[in-house]
Amino acid sequence: MINVLCKEGKLKKAKEFVGFMESSGIKPNVVTYNTVIHGFCSRGRVGRAQMIFSAMKGKGVEPDSYTYGSLISGMCKERRLQEAVGLFNKMLEIGLLPSAVTYNTLIDGYCNEGDLDKAFSYRDEMVKKGIRPTVSTYNLLIHALFMEGRMVEASEMVKEMEEKGVVSNGITYNILINGYCRSGNAKKAFSLLDEMLSKSIKPTKVTYTSLMYVLSKNKRMKEADDLFKKILTKGVLPDLVMFNALIDGHCANGNMERAFALLGEMDKMKVHPDEVTYNTLMQGRCRQGKVEEARQLLDQMKRRGIKPDHISYNTLISGYSKRGDLKDAFKVRDEMLSIGFNPTLLTYNALIQGLSKTQEGDLAEVLLKEMVSRGIKPDDSTYYSLIKGIGNVDEFVRKGDS
Repeated sequence: MINVLCKEGKLKKAKEFVGFMESSGIKPNVVTYNTVIHGFCSRGRVGRAQMIFSAMKGKGVEPDSYTYGSLISGMCKERRLQEAVGLFNKMLEIGLLPSAVTYNTLIDGYCNEGDLDKAFSYRDEMVKKGIRPTVSTYNLLIHALFMEGRMVEASEMVKEMEEKGVVSNGITYNILINGYCRSGNAKKAFSLLDEMLSKSIKPTKVTYTSLMYVLSKNKRMKEADDLFKKILTKGVLPDLVMFNALIDGHCANGNMERAFALLGEMDKMKVHPDEVTYNTLMQGRCRQGKVEEARQLLDQMKRRGIKPDHISYNTLISGYSKRGDLKDAFKVRDEMLSIGFNPTLLTYNALIQGLSKTQEGDLAEVLLKEMVSRGIKPDDSTYYSLIKGIGNVDEFVRKGDS
């Protein structure tokens, strides 16, 4: 009964049922408490789970490895890594052996923090304790290595995994395919797809999105479109990420007609676009010099309840500035400020670039002073625009640095 209530998210009733058991003279055991603690942790209510943990110890019920594992997992999900480590050390002190799942939780936590040395130290520790790393252990470490661009080490980890007899799963292949796609290695990514299919592992939306991404980045848009059509015939429903990858590819390659056709397909399939979708389309229009149409897209996204972000406004500011329409560029900057967005380096660079083109050096210098006063450090692009438009900015740079 308690397990059913927890699975359904009825945590209050589950806890009340434990109280009912106690009032009826039935003493809850560690399994009962574990069920409730796991229920609260899995729903993100770790604080409440900790209270139940304290209560069970107060009633003489000793927690086991599963109890600690649930709490450690919950803490890691809430980014409370140091607390999780403290609890982990406590369970070691009292002689409890953590499971591979618990080790994987900590490895995942440190991978998310970018501390791969610590993540690998936990992998080494579990091996010393005779706990065999699982496919999840390897998946976490391989993914983290790819994210840091450590391709050689990621490949070595795959070899180690195979040597240890750990069988790759769909997640492993998705990590590998995504990793090679991010590095632009389409050939390797597609060879892994073939290997995946030969092992009867079904590709997912994640697989196909990664492949479309690398095809788009390599300007192989016909192949990307063909792959898109192929997955539709397989009954795979595209999601937002997949559409965004394909739209980005077409926009980057100047095929705006196809990009907007994909936006129409999104609507037909009831896949709701987001700010990334619209920002990509706006950038495509601005590259064509059609800034008014980009502005219309900003208005359209607002009507659809999609909130523009920094990129939305900076795209328009850059578009107007490049075209020399400084009045409109500053209007967008003012609109951006009015809704609570602070200008970024990109905002200032776009405006300064536009002002320098029109030889409005005085106003460009005012903007440079303003950005410095806001704590935004000018970069090479800022100074290049100023030098190009004004000539000698050495004196101003000296003043700005003092």
